[in-house]
Amino acid sequence: MEYLNFKLIAASIIYSVLGIVILVVSFIIIEKLTPRMLWKEIVEEHNTALAIVAAAFMIAVALIISSAIHG
Repeated sequence: MEYLNFKLIAASIIYSVLGIVILVVSFIIIEKLTPRMLWKEIVEEHNTALAIVAAAFMIAVALIISSAIHG
């Protein structure tokens, strides 16, 4: 039963939720700072370059969040 340390499992879940919330908030901030709506440009206008930039942003923020959480 030492493999199932509930304190570590709870901390992992809390940090995961916190990381997802920070990622969503940072995407919303970027959405507000850009002159056009990112989601509309990607979905309706099929702007592939903007989709790649948005994906790179999300990956970069996710790496920063995971580094901050793991220390």
